[in-house]
Parts: sequence; structure tokens; C-alpha cells
Amino acid sequence: MDERLKQLVQQAQRYAPESEERELALTRLVDEILRSPKGRLPEGASRKVDRPPIAQPLFSISKEIYEQLRKKLFHNIDEKLNNYNPRFLPVRAWINDLRNRTYQEVLNDEQLKKLALEAQQHPPLTELRQYALGELVEAIRLSGKLAHPHRQRFSPQFYDLIYEEAVNKTLAYICRKINTYDPDRGNRKFMNWVNFRLDRSIIESYHELRDPRLRELPSLSDLEMIPQQEEPPSLFEIIREKIEEDSENLFKQAHIKNRPDANFKAIALARFSGKSWDEISAEFQISISTLSVFYQRCCNKFRSQFRE
Repeated sequence: MDERLKQLVQQAQRYAPESEERELALTRLVDEILRSPKGRLPEGASRKVDRPPIAQPLFSISKEIYEQLRKKLFHNIDEKLNNYNPRFLPVRAWINDLRNRTYQEVLNDEQLKKLALEAQQHPPLTELRQYALGELVEAIRLSGKLAHPHRQRFSPQFYDLIYEEAVNKTLAYICRKINTYDPDRGNRKFMNWVNFRLDRSIIESYHELRDPRLRELPSLSDLEMIPQQEEPPSLFEIIREKIEEDSENLFKQAHIKNRPDANFKAIALARFSGKSWDEISAEFQISISTLSVFYQRCCNKFRSQFRE
């Protein structure tokens, strides 16, 4: 995939700006980016689906977002193309940066709100409702508009652990409670509603995962007063070691359908090593929404093992 992107970038660089040949080359490059698993948004708008929901056409808002995304990505790449040098930055990193910036520019609060209202139009548990919610969840993740509440209260490693769980719980809540969303509340901002719930989920996840001996987080001055001694392993390290050891092979056996390589052990260890969902998605060639839903399901399933 990276070699293909590199070839398309080099082809586009050969042509003069605003020439017909350059526009054609850029169009091929944009299409290739949107065809890859990391470039798909909305889920149905930029890729073929195995079973289009009840043979219905894509939602108009999905088409609108996709066309804006293509147009903006084309513009952003064209603007930066002549200054790009693959010797200084890998093509994948360059493309990822432009793609992520494009998502954040296109997926503003108004567009996310439209996706939420589209989901409300369809009866619960129907295929169209599930389809619309899948697009909404993917758009929220790619928008870059999820807040990071209470970040200063925890160590970076522990925060990463509870944050991802809190995000998954929040998105699951959004899917269950989408009918309760009122576009006239929260200063009429959709992400105010989402981030309010995320704030609560962070606290809930902390209480669920914290060491029961821990009553409150010490301040820096408190820590300076504690005599130096050998530090016990952190909760983060304990959970990581338990998953890595996997004495009963439980974590490795839990995998995404027809993908034994995409198992909970591999995905969790990738997260603990500091990889982003973006990177894991590229590694397994599986969408972020599929990975994160599977990850959250496994976290809930194995919660009792983590507490032992």
C-alpha cells in the first residue's frame, strides 16, 4: 500500500500545477487514500459494503460529507505536494497527517449533528439505524473533537488505559441513547452532549479499574514525603503482564471473526506499547470502529480476570 501511494505521489509531482494531468493524478491519489481502511468515511460512502442496508441508497448526509472530504483532501494534497520530499518523511506519515487534518476540517459539529439526526430517523434495532450509528461513531472518532477530561489527574499510561475504555463506553452510550439527544440543548452543540458523557465515563472507568487500596491521588508534595522504597508494579503493568502471560490462552483465542491474528492479546499489547488506533487499524487492515468495539467487548468479558 505504501509503495502504491509513493508512486501516485511521485506521478502527481511530475505535472505542472493546475494542469489536467496533475488533476487526474491527484484524483487517483485521493481515491486510493479513501479506498484504504484508514481512509474510509463514512463507512458506506467510501467503500463497497457486502450487504447495503435493505438495498437503500446512501444517506444524503453521508454523500455530502464524502464529497466534502474528497474535495478538501484534494485541495490539501495539491497545496503541499510540491514541497513534499520522501527522504525526510515517509509517504504514509505525510498522507496520514493530511488525511487527519482533512477529517478534522470537514467533520465539524454541524456535520456530526446531521449524522446523529439521521440515525434518529430510523427505528431502533433496524439495519438502517445500525448503519447510521456506525457512520456516526466512525465520524466522531475521526473528527478529533473528543475531549480529554481529567487528564492531569492521572499518569499518562493509566490515563491511556481508562481513556480508551471511557471512549468506547461513551460511544456505546451514544448508540443506545441516540433518541434522547436534543439538538436544542447544550448550546446546540452535538459534541457537548458527547463530551459531557465522556467526562462521566472517565470517572466511572477510573473507579472500576483503580486499585481498591487507593483512596485518593497523592499530590506532588505528598509524594516527596514518602520514604524511597522499591515501587510495586502499577495497575497498568499488572494488567499488561497478565495479558502477555495469557497462561490459559484466553486472550489469544478471543479474536475478530475470521481473523485469528486480530486477537485481544495482540490488540491490547499494541495499545499498551503506545500504538494509536490509527496505527493498529493500518497494521491489521481493519476499521477503527470494528477494532474498538471488539476491544471494549473483551475488556468487559475479561474484567474479572484483570481484578484477580
